[in-house]
Amino acid sequence: MCCSGFLKVMMFIFNGGIFLAGAAILGVGVWVKVDSESLLGLLENLEDAPSELSQLANVSYLLIAVGAVLLVIGFLGCCGAIRESRCLLLTFFCIVLIIFLIEVAGAVVLFVFQSVAAELLDSVETAVRKSIRTNYGQDESLTSLWDATMEEFKCCGYRNYTEFDGSPFNNEGLYPLTCCNSTVPEGQCTEHNAHLSAIDGCFDKLLQLIEDNALIIAAVAIGIAALEIAAMVVSMVLYHKAGKK
Repeated sequence: MCCSGFLKVMMFIFNGGIFLAGAAILGVGVWVKVDSESLLGLLENLEDAPSELSQLANVSYLLIAVGAVLLVIGFLGCCGAIRESRCLLLTFFCIVLIIFLIEVAGAVVLFVFQSVAAELLDSVETAVRKSIRTNYGQDESLTSLWDATMEEFKCCGYRNYTEFDGSPFNNEGLYPLTCCNSTVPEGQCTEHNAHLSAIDGCFDKLLQLIEDNALIIAAVAIGIAALEIAAMVVSMVLYHKAGKK
């Protein structure tokens, strides 16, 4: 009886956290959807972008969907545990099992089709570089987005400063200030200074960030999988106990 009560409390706390996380993700998704200055504006300025990239424009819908699913899971888990409802507990178990299987399938697909991902990245790089050379310094929204990104990550262009060659901003031989080190005054970031500064590209910075946090990302992924398995086990234990009443 004591063990059953402990499991109910843990189930309620765990799913309460899921419910709150779902509410937060749902809120972010709604915010991204209504925020006209979000990063999604950058995608609209990419010319000859691969068709797969256009799916990123639906990121707000993805966040909203994920948030809604987490809200439902949290609600089912909390109510199922407190009310000891076999129907709610079984529904909770099925949803978590489906999500777990999808995660496993996604991991397998990413591992098997690495070459497809590499080809997609090459297409994205080509589209981004062309967009910079065509619109940077002319399109205000794209320019401000790139400036904010480069300032935040202390990087220059997608790969390096040469991507700004021939852009509207480069018509006087100047490059964005973030492409030069901090000792270069504003308005003097020339090709010579940019070459000497050798500031890393934003894509390389992003890869480095992922590599530096690879262990944390792996630990989080394993932790999430473990929690999902634990949640399924606990829900079935409570389901079994509820059936005896």
